[in-house]
Amino acid sequence: MRHGIVLDAAAPLHNRARENRAREILEIEPLPFPYLSEALHLRRAEDAVEAYATWGGIPRYWELADGAPSLQAAQRDLILDPLGVLHAEPQRLLLDEVSETMQAHSILALIGQGCHRLSEIAGRLGRPATSLSRPLALLVDIGLVKRELPFGEHPRRSKRTRYRIADPFLRYWYRFVDPNRSLLAARQLDVQSQTAWLSHLAESWEEIVRASIPDLAIDDARWQPAQPWWGGAGTGPDAEIDVVAAHRDDRTRLLVGEVKLSLDAADVPRLLHALEAKARACDWARNKQLTLRLWTLRWQGRSRQPPVVIDARELQASWRAAVK
Repeated sequence: MRHGIVLDAAAPLHNRARENRAREILEIEPLPFPYLSEALHLRRAEDAVEAYATWGGIPRYWELADGAPSLQAAQRDLILDPLGVLHAEPQRLLLDEVSETMQAHSILALIGQGCHRLSEIAGRLGRPATSLSRPLALLVDIGLVKRELPFGEHPRRSKRTRYRIADPFLRYWYRFVDPNRSLLAARQLDVQSQTAWLSHLAESWEEIVRASIPDLAIDDARWQPAQPWWGGAGTGPDAEIDVVAAHRDDRTRLLVGEVKLSLDAADVPRLLHALEAKARACDWARNKQLTLRLWTLRWQGRSRQPPVVIDARELQASWRAAVK
C-alpha cells in the first residue's frame, strides 16, 4: 500500500488514507503477522490468526480493535454495524487510490465472491477480458489485489493466473459486508456463518504460512518465497498444493506442504502420502529432494505433534524471533 507522510497531528497513523498535505509518498507495507499478538495482547496463536484474518497488517485497525471484549464484538461493532468506524472503509480507500471507483469495486466484489480468473470476472461483468487487463493491473499495482501463478509457471508466458484480494480486511469486508448490505442496513448483523468464517480463516491461515517461509529455517534450510500450486498434467484439474518453495542455494531441494485448520495424529501419514504423490506427479518435482511439512492452526492429537507438523504456536514463536 502507498501511504502519505509526513502528516499533521489530526491525520490517521499508518492507515490507508492519502493526504494532500503529505510532503512525500512512500511505499509502506502492512506489518507482518507476528506483531499483531503483542499489539492486541493475545496469548494464543490461534486467536492471533483469527484477528489477522480480520484486520490484516494495518496498525490503525489494531488500535480500533484493541480493548474489545471479543473478536466477534469488534467485527460486529466496527465493520458489520452500518454505524461502525470501518463499515465504509473500502469506499474511502478506493476514493483515495482509484479514479474509477465503481469499476474497481465491482472487480473486488466478484473476486471476494470467488471469481478468481480473468475469464470469470469478465463473464460476470459482461465485458471482454481484454478490457479488464488495465484496471486489474492497477489494483495489483496499488496492493489491493494480488496476481497468483502456480509454482513452476513462467510469469510472462503462463495463462493460469488467478486473482485474490491481497488484504485480509478487504477480503473480510467483501465476503461478509458487501453481499449482505440490505440485511446489515436492517440491523440484522448476524451474517457471518460459521462455515463462511472457517473458509475465510483457512485462506488467511494459508497466506500467513506462505508469508513466513522466507524468514524461517525449516529442516535446517532457508527457502525462497513460497507459492501455491494447482492442477496440471497427471494430477487432475482440482489438485492443489498449498506451499511450494525452492531452496535458496540448492536447486535440487524443494519444500512442499499442506495447510490445515486442524490435524490429529491419525491424519498425518495419510496427508503426507497424498502430498508426496501430488508433488511427484509434477514436472517441477522431478529428480528433486522433497522436504514435506504440514501446518495446522490447531493440533488435536493427544500426543505431541511430530516434527513434520508445525502448529500456529510454533510458527508464531519462530517467526517473532526471526523478525526481532
